[in-house]
Amino acid sequence: MSHVTAQGREIAARVEKFVREVIVPFERDPRWGAHGPSLALVEEMREQARQARVMTPHVLAGGQHLSHRDTALVLRAAGLSPLGPVAVNVAAPDEGNMLLLGKIASAEQRAQFLLPLLEGRARSAFLMTEPAEDNGAGSDPSMLLTTGEREGDYWVINGRKCFSTGLQGASVAIVMAKTPQGATMFVVNLPNPAIRIEQVPHTIDSSMPGGHPTSRIENLRVHTSSVLGEVGAGFKYAQVRLSPARLTHCMRWFGACTRAQEIASEYAVRRRAFGQALIDHEGVGFMLAENRIEMQQCELMIDWCAGILDSGDLATSESSMAKVAISEALFRIADRCVQIMGGTGVTRNTVVEQVFREVRAFRIYDGPTEVHKWSLAKRIKRETLARLNRLAEAHRES
Repeated sequence: MSHVTAQGREIAARVEKFVREVIVPFERDPRWGAHGPSLALVEEMREQARQARVMTPHVLAGGQHLSHRDTALVLRAAGLSPLGPVAVNVAAPDEGNMLLLGKIASAEQRAQFLLPLLEGRARSAFLMTEPAEDNGAGSDPSMLLTTGEREGDYWVINGRKCFSTGLQGASVAIVMAKTPQGATMFVVNLPNPAIRIEQVPHTIDSSMPGGHPTSRIENLRVHTSSVLGEVGAGFKYAQVRLSPARLTHCMRWFGACTRAQEIASEYAVRRRAFGQALIDHEGVGFMLAENRIEMQQCELMIDWCAGILDSGDLATSESSMAKVAISEALFRIADRCVQIMGGTGVTRNTVVEQVFREVRAFRIYDGPTEVHKWSLAKRIKRETLARLNRLAEAHRES
């Protein structure tokens, strides 16, 4: 079982200092719009991160990743500002895509696609989800409609994708398509005229550059060398990416809620009403106490799931449990922070309102709570039936 290391703590401390001192002031920058920070703002923050030696801090020299437990410390520190993960290059979807490319990509693909991502000089998108109006793949990936057809040394891909975080302005796309052999991933250079953005919807969150576009893929022609891993193994590779990605989302947004709790606590201590500080009113003080309790529970669950991932297990069920428990708890925490601050809490005078919106979206991103619960219930059913069958067999033999 892995443990948090001194190296992990040292890196996390540097990231926290950088985010609090350098990135937090950018939260009032007008270049942070409805679809995330602009390209110019991202580049400026990342140049500052390079100078501070905190660019892509969870990946060490030579490409070795920190353990998941050490990564938890680093990503929580980055998440103290909604802009922090983007600034230090640990944001979704790039963080998950870097992990996937590092594990699955060929040497040539790593040199072409992974290295620029690690350096923070490129952004990526993961194109799997498809529009509901097409009845395409969403929480159920087996509904995949995008097709890939082999033509000699090339594949031709057609379909539509949506909620492709970061697609606008990205340089790399990982595209999931249905092929005769099964779901297959392709890694593609962007921009490409065959991938056309139809719209960038306005969403409740606004921390990720490039928004969450809907796109149409028309006769995208890619060489066989663009296949990521093996043909037909796309769903298997998705699990390699998705289980850790669920947990890294938890890590980043835990950091955001830590900051919201700090701001709400300071407000409650300084603001007075009815003759005393707000925190001395049980209705307010108890909310802060409840937040502290749930944050401790979230921290322990992140550590538990990270330890299982560090053991080499895919942690599919464990990451589902962690994602459900933590996303729901963080939403309650953020909601209480807004409530404690009253009218100020719903303004953009502080980042608390932003954290609330971001965490609300997290209850849907990377699988809605209900889908994860349904998946866990199916596993419980299988395990229970297997246990009952074993008991029945033992009874017959006796």
